[in-house]
Amino acid sequence: MSRTLTGIQSTGVPHLGNLLGAIIPTIQASKSGENETYGFIANLHSLTSIKDPELIRENTYAVAAAWIAFGFDVNENVFYRQSDVPQVCELAWYLNCYMSFQRLSLAHSFKDKSDKASEVNAGLFTYPVLMSADILLYDAEVVPVGKDQKQHLEFTRDLAQKINAKHDNLFVIPKIQLEEKHMYVPGVDGKKMSKSYGNTIDIFLTDKKLRKRIMSIVTDDKGLEDPKDPESCVVFELYSLLADQKRIETMRTQYLAGGYGYGHAKQALYDLIIQKFSSERAKYWGLMNNKAELDKLLALGAKKARSIASQKLNQVRTALGF
Repeated sequence: MSRTLTGIQSTGVPHLGNLLGAIIPTIQASKSGENETYGFIANLHSLTSIKDPELIRENTYAVAAAWIAFGFDVNENVFYRQSDVPQVCELAWYLNCYMSFQRLSLAHSFKDKSDKASEVNAGLFTYPVLMSADILLYDAEVVPVGKDQKQHLEFTRDLAQKINAKHDNLFVIPKIQLEEKHMYVPGVDGKKMSKSYGNTIDIFLTDKKLRKRIMSIVTDDKGLEDPKDPESCVVFELYSLLADQKRIETMRTQYLAGGYGYGHAKQALYDLIIQKFSSERAKYWGLMNNKAELDKLLALGAKKARSIASQKLNQVRTALGF
């Protein structure tokens, strides 16, 4: 059994694209029995862009509640807040002392903003090193990442190999599991669903707000009686990601026949989301209304994580002469 580590951004409530593209597949994989899964909420990383303490706390709770509501087993896996394991910051300092300034200056996370260097905080510059500490602290063997994070994993591997050459294979070299087949989920404007575009669908909204959001999906101007092309419609595409084959074919037939408006399709999508995720929505709000329970579940994971982290950090301290 290999140890897989997944970092989870805490930049807001996970939207439908996050759920279908990453969260649900990761949770399903964690149940296979082939991997020991470590999942952490990267709330320290969020400080590079978010400075509102209440927002950071609320985002962290929202992410935790969503993962648990969708079935991530906190007893079988290790699920924790990054900030609950202070050992990661100590290891990040040690790693910083082995990481070259020049190499960090090539990181995409920095280069993309380097034209406004006065606005770049040091945390953003050293972001890849904290990410390396997140991974190396737990001897993670497999780290699933998207293409945008591949460079940071390469940094981690190179850094670990550099230190291992001096200190007798101190770190496990993590394998990069490139997630090239993430499901493409369109947003309400037809672009890829993303918080940065402001086009997301939050399935945890109240019924009224969720319906309003679904009704805002952009469509063409074909009238009620006009036949419509299902393959070019965002509503149909979203419906197809969630419905069974029978329902998909029924809606396709209705589109092509005419007499079926986009309002009907949007209502069908809304009804499907309410039906499909009724249990998860209820669990999510049950947890969000009981933060003490969330804290208890996260503390369970943090205790496990700190135990592993302390052992590793003691090895590192000894190797480095502390």
